[in-house]
Amino acid sequence: MPRPAFVTGTFTVTSADGTAIAVDRHGAGPALVLVHGAFTGRGHPLMAAVASGLAPWFTVFDYDRRGRGASGDTPPYSAEREIDDLAAVVAAAGGRAMVFGGSSGAALALEAAVRMPQISKLALWEPPYHVGADAPGLPADFAARLADLVGRGSRGEAVELFMTAAAETPAETVAAMRAGPHWAELEALAHTLAYEAAVMGPGNALPAARIAGLDRPALVLNGELSPSWMGAAGRAVAACVPGAAHRVLEGQTHNVAAGALLPELLEFFVAA
Repeated sequence: MPRPAFVTGTFTVTSADGTAIAVDRHGAGPALVLVHGAFTGRGHPLMAAVASGLAPWFTVFDYDRRGRGASGDTPPYSAEREIDDLAAVVAAAGGRAMVFGGSSGAALALEAAVRMPQISKLALWEPPYHVGADAPGLPADFAARLADLVGRGSRGEAVELFMTAAAETPAETVAAMRAGPHWAELEALAHTLAYEAAVMGPGNALPAARIAGLDRPALVLNGELSPSWMGAAGRAVAACVPGAAHRVLEGQTHNVAAGALLPELLEFFVAA
């Protein structure tokens, strides 16, 4: 199916439940969709740099996940509805696309690929599954706790809980961030943190049985300086997905630099 001739810029697609999803389109070539992790959306510096770097070879679709930016947020939330959102973007991209997902967005992209044969290739940056004893311990009701805090108006506390428990951000660092100029932006996205927890599932458990049936080319990337449990998660995902490659980017942390990420993505997505 040929891709529609969208003018480069922003447009919206409608998900299966009627939610409007805002999408930026960059470049020309085979379709490639970017899936964000927590606290980010269209225009985030990393994904913007990735989109710009890949645009000479691909038509890159960078979208706001539901509840973020210019996208809608129809209740009740479910991870399946997020997969429907991605499916709507892929349909708008011509019905078939490659996908890159980062962090919890990598887990969403992986779950979507299991259900969507329209995803032709999949690249993942540090999906944060918990597969080893050194991974953060999260309660089974983590998503419910986050949603409850937001529902009671304690958006800052929800952000703090997510950052300290899931992202392993030191409490003193979070305290300093609360006094900084960007904390309000994080609080504005607090309601989506329960969505991230729902995408990851209880305890961030690796969905080994589901992803073992994935039959598309896949690349899993980790940072050399990321926490060891993230490296273990990356290796575990690559071991579960038949034929998946795993690479470690020298000198990189979870907050990867676009300059380190782009050559890996370009090599993988360009290859036949």
